[in-house]
Amino acid sequence: MEKRRLGHSDLYPTKLGLGCMSLGTDEKRARSIIETALELGINYFDTADLYDYGVNETIVGKALKRVRDKVIIATKVGNRWQEGKAGWYWDPSKKYIKEAVKQSLRRLGTDYIDLYQLHGGTMDDPIDETIEAFEELADEGVIRYYGISSIRPKVIREYLRKSRIVSVMMQYSILDRRPEEQAIPMLKEKGVSLIVRGALAKGLLTDRYAEKLSQAKESGYLDYSYPELEKLLPELQRKLGENRSFTAASLHFVWANPVTGTAVVGASSPEQLQENVKAAEEPPLTEEEYAFIRERTKANIYGLHRIES
Repeated sequence: MEKRRLGHSDLYPTKLGLGCMSLGTDEKRARSIIETALELGINYFDTADLYDYGVNETIVGKALKRVRDKVIIATKVGNRWQEGKAGWYWDPSKKYIKEAVKQSLRRLGTDYIDLYQLHGGTMDDPIDETIEAFEELADEGVIRYYGISSIRPKVIREYLRKSRIVSVMMQYSILDRRPEEQAIPMLKEKGVSLIVRGALAKGLLTDRYAEKLSQAKESGYLDYSYPELEKLLPELQRKLGENRSFTAASLHFVWANPVTGTAVVGASSPEQLQENVKAAEEPPLTEEEYAFIRERTKANIYGLHRIES
């Protein structure tokens, strides 16, 4: 599978990565999915200390132990569990980050993390202090590189200006083109990569979209109402599915952007993962098809969803 350089780092993730949040806590089942990913050539695995109270990191670490030097493990920090794990709160402080990384290393069973990501961020954060924590961890060799997971343009701009991040993870898809307005141009200018999540829009941008469409009856999807989706999705599938699956078209849409380093997708079974990998082998979008997408979808869907900080 094609690999792409992440920013100015020496990390080369496969263009399709495994999002581990959906693996669950059944270790046998989760391991089968991870083993399938490895067999299919995937080398990028994305987890977070928040997922399943840290159990996700433990499962991922165990499954990847034998191939540790051949894979890229990415995890996240910033959401801190309350006492009793009744909920969590935001803590981007240097003290917490430097303590939390120790716990992630222990759970992952490794002595370094390839990509450590801030799991959110606001303009009210002590950003200089947060960056200092990541820089010190990089200097100590505890992490190789760092990035942020954020959809907030102002936050992204601040980290691009002040830090050495190599990536920004954010939602991006045919139905969510928000990054095109501000984020992607900023990333391109600074040579920072986009790590895409949500490329398949909760299944709405797959060949099984009809099954998922019923879940959007009440609230739609972002600025798309249910009636709009009911009309748009079949149109997209008919046009884009002539030469490939609808799933493949949706993934190729985000891969077509040169800023994209990898697209992270989840999988609840080895079979689902195999389908997604197969999509990577299907033909890319033509210029005509890409133009069709841009014509039929909303370029700026911020509206009520715009986040200013």
